[in-house]
Amino acid sequence: MSRTFALLGSGEFEPWSAEVDRWVLDRSPGDGRVLLLPTASAREGDGAFQGWATKGREHFARAGITAEVVPIKTREDAERPELVEWLNGASAVYFSGGNPWYLAEVLRETAFCRAMIEALDSGLGYIGCSAGVACLTESTFDSDTEDFEQVLKPGLGLARRVLFGPHWDMVDTWIPGAADFIVRSVPEGHAFVGIDEDTAMVGDGRAWRVFGRQEVHVLDGSNWRRYRAGDPFELELEGLGA
Repeated sequence: MSRTFALLGSGEFEPWSAEVDRWVLDRSPGDGRVLLLPTASAREGDGAFQGWATKGREHFARAGITAEVVPIKTREDAERPELVEWLNGASAVYFSGGNPWYLAEVLRETAFCRAMIEALDSGLGYIGCSAGVACLTESTFDSDTEDFEQVLKPGLGLARRVLFGPHWDMVDTWIPGAADFIVRSVPEGHAFVGIDEDTAMVGDGRAWRVFGRQEVHVLDGSNWRRYRAGDPFELELEGLGA
């Protein structure tokens, strides 16, 4: 069974993303449940975590889809057997925004992460937005620092030889020069994938299609390729494909 991914640059739980959710759920077995994990926002406090949890539940409720919030905020939580069991029978996991490095630190080599990766091979869909995308790679961003020399830290390592840039159309407006720094930081032989706000790429780790209002930007070698809504494209991301 092929894996199923939806990678959003921003805009989780907004109306435009409903067709992205449906694309994933139409291809995922299970009982139809979506597991919401606002883990990346946990360092911002319970208010931020619960805010994303509520927004996610309300978003899926409008579509008649059952969504459950998995209360993983720390590595200790990610080792709790009763939380790992929530993966049994679920159709998708959904990681919303926050700090990508913190999300990777919480999940890396935990019982929840190991079970999730195993479930991906059985059809569990993965939906990630912002931090939920950037955490997947070998290196990711600590969004709590503005020091370019300190911003890149170890990621989850599920996707290899690639660096993701969510919010790609906005990063220079937040920190001038950030986009150039990120592109220069891509190691030789690695691809870079920038995903604009309110835009998603969906696929199986090899073949992709774009949803949303803007573009996906791919730098593979020395050439940029850009794709808009409805465009299919091929990009094999090592580690993501089954």
